[in-house]
Amino acid sequence: MSPPALLNPQHIAMVDRGVSVIVASRDAALRPSIMRGVGSAISADGTQVTVYLRRSQSRQLLQDIAAGGGLAVVFSEPPTHRTLQLKARTAAQRPAGPADLPLLQRYLASMQCELAQVGYGPAFVAAMLSAPLEDVVAVQFSPEAAFDQTPGPRAGTPLQPSTPTP
Repeated sequence: MSPPALLNPQHIAMVDRGVSVIVASRDAALRPSIMRGVGSAISADGTQVTVYLRRSQSRQLLQDIAAGGGLAVVFSEPPTHRTLQLKARTAAQRPAGPADLPLLQRYLASMQCELAQVGYGPAFVAAMLSAPLEDVVAVQFSPEAAFDQTPGPRAGTPLQPSTPTP
């Protein structure tokens, strides 16, 4: 029997659709580092997550993650502010490559739809998420904890693992 799934199908679908992603870590002195992601992906079972960052804008964040600062990633729907936070103690980093390009393009298209709902046009979103492939780093991790971070009375509530699968 496998362990309980941390994320339910609705959480996985939200991340897979491509919503706003913010990645954070900290250094040894507990000083935070944070940056907007330019893409994200999740495995079908929710056990592997990849977030994409611009290396040139995320040097401290990438350094903090590599040094063992762990990471916290929030995924948020702009029109509703429905927000999911995932945490992990470790993550692997690799340069993005041509195989990542379709995923990054899909993410951009999704964010253009998400932000259009709150009044931002596609050109604004394209400029905000502009990232030459040679400047993009993929950060891959397995979520170890998940929280509902939607503003309101449940914000900060740990998600309960789903029932085990045979």
